[in-house]
Amino acid sequence: MPELPEVETIKRQLNRKVKGKKIKKVEVCFPKLVKYPLKKFKDLVKGTRINNISRRAKLLIIELSNNYCLVIHLKLSGQIILNGQANKHTHLVYYFTDGSVLFHNDLRKFGFVKIVFKDKLANFFIKEKFGPEPLSRKFTLELFREILLKRKKSKIKLLLMDQKFIAGIGNIYSDEILFFAGVLPLRRVRTLKSMEIKRIFKGIKKVLTEAVKKRGTSSRDYFDAYGEKGNYISLIKVYQREGKPCLLCKTKIRRIKMGGRSAHFCPKCQK
Repeated sequence: MPELPEVETIKRQLNRKVKGKKIKKVEVCFPKLVKYPLKKFKDLVKGTRINNISRRAKLLIIELSNNYCLVIHLKLSGQIILNGQANKHTHLVYYFTDGSVLFHNDLRKFGFVKIVFKDKLANFFIKEKFGPEPLSRKFTLELFREILLKRKKSKIKLLLMDQKFIAGIGNIYSDEILFFAGVLPLRRVRTLKSMEIKRIFKGIKKVLTEAVKKRGTSSRDYFDAYGEKGNYISLIKVYQREGKPCLLCKTKIRRIKMGGRSAHFCPKCQK
């Protein structure tokens, strides 16, 4: 599933390449992807210009000139590709007046597009109950400690992936953050020492920032807006490396199930 670095990458690329473009028409090949009456959706989008592209958590927000926004969740396998080629997984196509095309592909069809009036975006996100943005300046060590204290019984891996706790972190980066911090994914918050909390916080900032610079991680279906793979996979330390030697101590990386998800870790480097 695209996480914060992947969605942030797409946001930045679209702002460079499609901001200001006018939508000539939109083609919907899989109506269930659009959570809005189809005819109204097409009428609202047609003829508008793209004013801006932003991100909240794992959501991509495309602001239109008519004060409506397209709120897009890519879920497990969604892709937003500029000027690529349509395929059997292409479910939504935006045609621009300059001849360029934006494709919304989704192999597993779990994603969605919602229409939200710009003035109601804040209320929309309040209802979603997203936690703080981890790369925001407002997300400080003090704030991190404060919200941790409210979830003392939680296991740290699951907590990092909880969008109501912190927005945008998923399976890949929670594994990498905890390896950086030297903390086992099964640890409960109440057992964490002050220095461990500080390392986890530092890991959140460092890992996510590096992943954005590398345009995300392409381990399966993720491609950026140019149809290219993200390069952070070359820096992965534990995620999907079960049975392979730890890059620091050579101990075999382990994988366990947590809350229906996998957690990868080094049993020697992480305590």
